[in-house]
Amino acid sequence: MADKRYVAGFIGIGNMGGTLASVCAKAVGGASVAVSNHSPEKAAAFVRDYGCAVLTNSEIAEKCDYVFLGVKPQMLPGVLTDISEGLKKNSNPTVVSMAAAVTSETIREGLGGYKGKLIRIMPNMPAKVYEGMTLCSYSDDMTDDAKAAFTAILNGAGEFEELPEKLIDAGSAVSGCGPAFVYMFIEALADAGVECGLPRAKAQKLAAQTVIGAGKSVLAFGNPGSLKDAVCSPGGTTIAGVHALEERGFRGTAMDAVVASYKRTLELK
Repeated sequence: MADKRYVAGFIGIGNMGGTLASVCAKAVGGASVAVSNHSPEKAAAFVRDYGCAVLTNSEIAEKCDYVFLGVKPQMLPGVLTDISEGLKKNSNPTVVSMAAAVTSETIREGLGGYKGKLIRIMPNMPAKVYEGMTLCSYSDDMTDDAKAAFTAILNGAGEFEELPEKLIDAGSAVSGCGPAFVYMFIEALADAGVECGLPRAKAQKLAAQTVIGAGKSVLAFGNPGSLKDAVCSPGGTTIAGVHALEERGFRGTAMDAVVASYKRTLELK
């Protein structure tokens, strides 16, 4: 079916590209999704699991309503050159980039002056378990209906937050890099539990669920400082632990980690 069109095409199905492609396949049906990948074996496995089509990069650019760029930033210039002609043959494409530190202007230039709809997104690792925080920056020609249609094809990936492009890098330092910091905190909580006598599996479960519950509490009730205060009884066990964290610069170190990630993003531009 040479004239068949697809709702979405994913160029690159690595960690994030593959996660969003699988979510999209569940939302719109695998037959409406196309993928391309430098590893034929990986593409074949994806087709087997989700029933998607395998196309070339240029075919995805020509035949898909949404063209997702899921390759690493250093590979992006070659991909943009590869798909620019195909996009010109596409009647109404929306290009979706998830490349860190690559601006919309750079993408348009790489596509030979592309003037169509463009979305920059920054998903994060928890999208793999449908609890992601995906940041979105839309081009001016994207209406509210168009934005809603876009998030609908990724229904199940988690939450979406619109930000102006100038804030995408700052947001990504929190939600994109943040999971790594949280994983380290969970690991540290579990290690401490083991030191106190808990079996490893139990300690890890307690730590992970505690972080899930704490995060949901903040979303439901707001101010994390007030929630912290509610847990700290006068002269109790929790305030002793908080004191130990403060003595070792816990909050300052966490802030430094986010700022360092942000500064590194700016260096990569």
